[in-house]
Amino acid sequence: MGLLDVARRTTMLDDEYTPAWAKTPPGYFEAPELILKMLFAAWGVLNSLPPELRAMAELPMNDPRRLDFDGIPKPDRIGVPISALHGHQRTLAHNLIASGLSLRGYTQALQIMALENVLREINAIENLAIGVATGEFRNPDDYRLCFFGRPGFEDTWGWQVLGHHFMASYTIIRQRYITATPSFMGAEPASIGVMNPLGTEEDLGLEILAALPGELRDAAVIHDVAPADLATRWVPRVGQVEYPDHVDLGIPSYELSDHDRERLKFERDRPTGVSLAQLGPTARELLERLIGWYCGRLAEEIADSLRRRFREEKPENVFFCWAGQDKSDAPHYYRIQTTDFVIEFVKSVDHGNHIHGVFRDLDNDFGHSLLAHHYAQERARGYNLSRRLISSVPAHQHDEPDQGNPGK
Repeated sequence: MGLLDVARRTTMLDDEYTPAWAKTPPGYFEAPELILKMLFAAWGVLNSLPPELRAMAELPMNDPRRLDFDGIPKPDRIGVPISALHGHQRTLAHNLIASGLSLRGYTQALQIMALENVLREINAIENLAIGVATGEFRNPDDYRLCFFGRPGFEDTWGWQVLGHHFMASYTIIRQRYITATPSFMGAEPASIGVMNPLGTEEDLGLEILAALPGELRDAAVIHDVAPADLATRWVPRVGQVEYPDHVDLGIPSYELSDHDRERLKFERDRPTGVSLAQLGPTARELLERLIGWYCGRLAEEIADSLRRRFREEKPENVFFCWAGQDKSDAPHYYRIQTTDFVIEFVKSVDHGNHIHGVFRDLDNDFGHSLLAHHYAQERARGYNLSRRLISSVPAHQHDEPDQGNPGK
């Protein structure tokens, strides 16, 4: 097959496989400076690890566990725990974690990790039967780094850091495109002492609700009961319709009825609540600030692209809804939904002292549509790093020297 034939085939294939993201400028996902920074940071971590830890850290790109972002304590979590690192290795690990976040987002992540110390003490006081064992699963160093694929120039790979109440995942395609969702942050306790890592996310949500006049407020409040956990749960890719679970895992005291779940469900094509176009100046400014705050957790190049996508969305396609009560110390929930994104914040279990919050790209969590398009192109064109080593027109065999008889 000649180059012209390959070009024709690729064009046809691109048309057939063009995903939803390609209808928008590809610049939304381009972050070359950040990708290069992450690549060198990843190399720094990997090259510092002894063979046994490096083997724990590296997995194939198609490993299904790459799509698991459930931020609960798990005994079988993949990757290298920060607790296994020492000295400069820890510095390199935190350098990588910080590379994907803004400085403010990084400080939020550090607070969330540090809350494990507080939670350990609370658990020990409230349940003496656990005893010292609580330190094994309430551990601020039990956050794990994992690398998927081959971190290299112009390659496709990913990495994540995951542990209790914090997950950041990045998918990098050909050193050109990057996705940073799903992005998950939680907190337990929600606030204590001077620590309140998700306080702004909560306060702005409450302020938006308070700024709505009677009829708009009634439209925004979709139910008087908040879900126990995220309505979209922990599915790797959000479906057309998602129902919240009856309970949060391990916390059966807060339970939803089927009626509650129906009222709280997520529907991609039928957003609930009130739109940005319906809001007055105060509520509108607050909602825009809240969206910008979520974007601003992430590294600057990603955050700028996300803010631009939100700004370019039609106001009538940006929705805000609320469920539960309208005070901080009682169960409540809000959801922001657009054509491309969903943001959820839930503070229900443990008498409203336990937060889960997520920021998701409906088409590109874990790079879904970007990867599908990329792999379709690769099937047509071949893998670029392999093409470098394959002759375009192989020499005839009888023209090759006889390697067995060099003098022939």
